[in-house]
Amino acid sequence: MENNIFEQMARRYDTEERMKLAKIIIKEVRQELQNSTSKSLIDYGSGTGLISLELSDLVDSILLIDSSRQMLEVATAKISRRGITNSKVLYSDFTERTPNLQADIVLMSLVLLHIPDTTKILQELYTILNKNGKLLIIDFDKHDKVNHPKVHNGFLHKELKKRLLEVGFKSTEIKTFHYGTGIFMKQDASMFISSSIK
Repeated sequence: MENNIFEQMARRYDTEERMKLAKIIIKEVRQELQNSTSKSLIDYGSGTGLISLELSDLVDSILLIDSSRQMLEVATAKISRRGITNSKVLYSDFTERTPNLQADIVLMSLVLLHIPDTTKILQELYTILNKNGKLLIIDFDKHDKVNHPKVHNGFLHKELKKRLLEVGFKSTEIKTFHYGTGIFMKQDASMFISSSIK
């Protein structure tokens, strides 16, 4: 019975569109995680683990962090169903309080656009990264047709780069890697990956 509840919840969150997009993101992130088998990864705003649980073979450990208990319940069910031994979940919201954590890699996929104070969250993530740690951000390029009171309409590469450098990152590389139909608030949009070194 319990499994069915999680299946239903997973279906509600892991829609076909999200799963399709996740596959594209996973492919991109996997390239960034070459030679990371000894590294710890935090997936901030992990949701149901659609992305990071597909990366568990590439890193030493994964901590999925989200502010939605329901999504983390789905993630936990996935972890146990698949017998993934190196992944755990943590209920937390860094915009309110950052727990004392350290990691070699922090991944934030399609999360930054939901956080009003981008500089503050980037500072928090900078703090939890180990020296020479890597912050991977996947998000949408700036989009003029998207207008929502609770969501940034994407990001300009040079503005984001400037912000990351101000926070203290040594270097940042950003590139657009995917163009899709109706993927950002029903608009055609492009996604970038940003990789920053502490």
